Amino acid sequence: MNSADLEHYWMPFTPNRAFKERPRLVVGAKDMYFRTGDGKEVLDAFATMWCVNAGHCRPRIAERIAHQSAVLDFATSYSLGHPLAFELARRVAALAPASLDRVFFTCSGSEAVDTALKIALAFHRRRGEGTRQCLIGRERGYHGANIAGTSVGGQPINRRDFGGLLPRVDHLRHTQDLARSAFSRGMPAEGAALADELEERIIPLHGAENIAALIVEPVAGVGGVLIPPQGYLQRLREICDRHGILLIFDEVITGFGRLGRPFASQFFGVTPDLITFAKGITNGAVPMGGVLVKRAIYDTFMQSPHPEVEFAHGYTYSGHPLACAAAFGALETYEEEHLFERADAMAAYFEDGVHSLRGERNVVDARNLQLLGAIEFAPRPGAISRAAEVSRKCWEKGLYVRALGDAIGLCPPLIAEKKHFDQMFGTVADAVRSVS
Repeated sequence: MNSADLEHYWMPFTPNRAFKERPRLVVGAKDMYFRTGDGKEVLDAFATMWCVNAGHCRPRIAERIAHQSAVLDFATSYSLGHPLAFELARRVAALAPASLDRVFFTCSGSEAVDTALKIALAFHRRRGEGTRQCLIGRERGYHGANIAGTSVGGQPINRRDFGGLLPRVDHLRHTQDLARSAFSRGMPAEGAALADELEERIIPLHGAENIAALIVEPVAGVGGVLIPPQGYLQRLREICDRHGILLIFDEVITGFGRLGRPFASQFFGVTPDLITFAKGITNGAVPMGGVLVKRAIYDTFMQSPHPEVEFAHGYTYSGHPLACAAAFGALETYEEEHLFERADAMAAYFEDGVHSLRGERNVVDARNLQLLGAIEFAPRPGAISRAAEVSRKCWEKGLYVRALGDAIGLCPPLIAEKKHFDQMFGTVADAVRSVS
């Protein structure tokens, strides 16, 4: 494609001018690799966008989508429905923590977050606690690109062009502490007390009676793969319980096997009140997301004395038949190939690879948990970040990683083998050495 062919598409979260000067276009993909227009193979070390957990172009997913498109291409979920959506909700609920067995489908993670926050606000109003309107997020958190998700998110670059966004929002401090926890293998030993800010600053400032929900990623992905300290999530759960605040886990990234369990809440042994999911539910093949909701919350809505819509919210494509088909294909692939278990099986080898970068020039941290990792570089104010330069050089060398501020993120498909990790970390090391 020439430059004129690229002009009409305003690309999301992309420096459009720079991209169109040096475009990176893929024309195909299979399993662990992209294929570019000139026939080059590029190892996908980021599951493309945290989502291709089973690898690219998996046959069962493709077959499911093709079959469904010939049988029922679309049916609304507004007072109609189709069987596949109900069957998928039951399947997803069976994977989730036992008490979260009601599922509201959306079309993306951003929509899932907005849905979860609206459920939280409406739940409190239904219980006669309508003053609970304050929403709490966390610095460096990412909860999608919609208004509510951007408001509770803590990414300055994502907020700077949009003014105040939602009112009555506050943020906890992020969990990274390079002085005490750099180069931690797995969860840092120090830092659980960071959760106490919720009880020591946030609640006294706003009043518990005014706070509806706290939303956090169990592992903060876009913020740089920030691993929670040991005991931190448990302490958040205890504080929320004491003050009647709903706890929402944003598992758009960590859901569907990334930590070796269906959901990160099971890995950490902490059960939230709501879980948002997307990405891995369909292996990225068709857009889909959703919210897992505790039965008690759902039942509160179902107790309305009026024969009306219990929750006035939804999307045209909620529970879309093709998305449901893709989800079944993905879940079947995960199960048949035991891919959730692979995160446990490959975690140690992946961890050694991540920490093999320790000691390289300008590397200030390497961190990991199961099959999530990041390499962080010393900042370079006023110039393109080292992470962005390393990411570009990796692409040139046949590896796709993504810059996350001053870090590069690593999130390989769950089908990755040791040879892929060797290629991944060898290429990253070569790129790091070539960056000043």
